[in-house]
Amino acid sequence: MAVLSAELRIEGVHLRFGGVLALAGVSIDVRSGEIAAIIGPNGAGKTSLLNAISGLYRPQRGRIEFDGVPILGRKPHQVARVGIARTFQNLGLFAGMTVLDNLLLGRHVHMRAGLLSAGLYWGFAQKEEIAQRAMVEEVIAFLEIERIRKHVVGTLPYGLQKRVELGRALAQSPRLLLLDEPMAGMNVDEKEDMARFILDIHEERGVTVVLIEHDMGVVMDISERIHVLDFGKKIGEGSPQEIRQDPTVIRAYLGQETAALHQAAAEVEAEALEEPVVG
Repeated sequence: MAVLSAELRIEGVHLRFGGVLALAGVSIDVRSGEIAAIIGPNGAGKTSLLNAISGLYRPQRGRIEFDGVPILGRKPHQVARVGIARTFQNLGLFAGMTVLDNLLLGRHVHMRAGLLSAGLYWGFAQKEEIAQRAMVEEVIAFLEIERIRKHVVGTLPYGLQKRVELGRALAQSPRLLLLDEPMAGMNVDEKEDMARFILDIHEERGVTVVLIEHDMGVVMDISERIHVLDFGKKIGEGSPQEIRQDPTVIRAYLGQETAALHQAAAEVEAEALEEPVVG
């Protein structure tokens, strides 16, 4: 099996806000075509890292590359043009606009018509808008939101708004998709639907996915590799099975004393399974 090259490379990133060190030398490689998760307790620096990748924050030190091209310091629209799209923990939709119009905004990075041709809506501009609308309609069908395509976003249930947020990012035709807590606030059925869409985006469209998520069941089920942050530092990296058994990660989530009890209970259970059956 061929080794996949690193599509996203983060090296020694430091991000400070006054006296607060949000990221302290974080280094992460995300390989092309994988689903990678970034987990950690609240305040660990997860969203700050996504903001640094997408151009919302500019770290003071470090390097971020996408397909070998440095992107650290680029503005968000410039990052979007190289093929990186994202969703937000708090919805970034235009609540007074329809689902269709919100998704069309996701196509703006691909539009090339000049001001004059767009104003006259003639020739190239007309053909371009038809093509962009076709792309958006394909995303609407993919995410199964045809029935709400003309609904005003602000009138929709929260779970559907999260799906529209995913749709707007997907409308950019990204090669790398950054998802910031895509399942926060959802019920069980909505989480199952979102997990299915993320897997379909990855498998059918070949999109590399980086997600932040607090639901560890979802993370363990769909991620191929997990990176763990705590207080701005990376404290663990590995497969779901490796992370599940990492004592440093357990301590970060459960605390030293609770983690010790957790480990002791696991050892007692293992010893009980090894005892021979008498009879």
